[in-house]
Amino acid sequence: MIVADSVWWDGRLHTGMALGAGHELTPIAEIPAGMARRKVPGTVLPGLCDAHVHSALVDLATVRAGGIASVWDLGGVPAQVRALSERADPGLPRIRYAGPFLTAPGGYPSDRAWAPAGCWREVHSAADAAEAVAAVGAEGATLIKVTAHAGGPLLPATTLTALVAAAHARELPVVVHAEGPGTVGAAYEAGADVLAHTPWTEPVDDGLSRACAARMTWISTLDIHGWGTPTPERETAIANLRRFHEHGGVVRYGTDLGNGELPPAINPREVRALQEAGLSPAEILAAMVEPDEPALSWIPGGLELEPAKFADVLATARVLGPEVRPRA
Repeated sequence: MIVADSVWWDGRLHTGMALGAGHELTPIAEIPAGMARRKVPGTVLPGLCDAHVHSALVDLATVRAGGIASVWDLGGVPAQVRALSERADPGLPRIRYAGPFLTAPGGYPSDRAWAPAGCWREVHSAADAAEAVAAVGAEGATLIKVTAHAGGPLLPATTLTALVAAAHARELPVVVHAEGPGTVGAAYEAGADVLAHTPWTEPVDDGLSRACAARMTWISTLDIHGWGTPTPERETAIANLRRFHEHGGVVRYGTDLGNGELPPAINPREVRALQEAGLSPAEILAAMVEPDEPALSWIPGGLELEPAKFADVLATARVLGPEVRPRA
């Protein structure tokens, strides 16, 4: 039984409550005498997730030490990511992964120096879609990553739609890297579930934004545009996310970790950018929580919901693993 000064759970800050082994909330006054208690100062909350990471480009142990309990790997060499995810290493975050980028022949990211061989798979036609998805699923992936990058060869609409259909037939959600004119609409029309990035190359039409909000999730990745320095791309992305959020769209916190000067930890700049896009502290916490995450997080000095202080306090969170022994 974990007894903390406060517990953030189900979107509320509770005092006088403890968390049981199954993460059930129990009034401290009702804990049976003699039951083992782990006293923790500050605030305990669900394990926090970064929903856009590239494991091959970062040190995952450092990421976990920086407060991230779990990650979504959105593009890597399947065997390597699978090996990481299966390691019984309490010093690593839990990994959910997409395997390779599914892309058009010669398409993104096959033309990028940072992309190791094996982290993409070319799909030549709609007839190849089912085989490609089956191969990714056989590697243990629980997400399918598809690229729609207008800077190079693009998958035809029929192939993109076939990939989404094949993934959905296996109950696998589809994450699309949509970059450039027409790509957000293409992802939506194909039935994709998630955008790997908030669109940043141009404003998203309000009607399309509203349609996306009705059934899609957007991963934030706002801080990749300038890494703390204001840029037009950052402003465009924040404006697009603000409209998507106002229409009721589901937002996930994700940083594209491995892409430039991003802290391998909870990123307060990303959190502040989400606030600029109109998300409240409670909504940002909801965007960071991974359902059914077994790990817990812990803020030693206590959660601060005052908007001006929230990002910096949240960045002090740590994963409450067995190696952490807080002093009451």
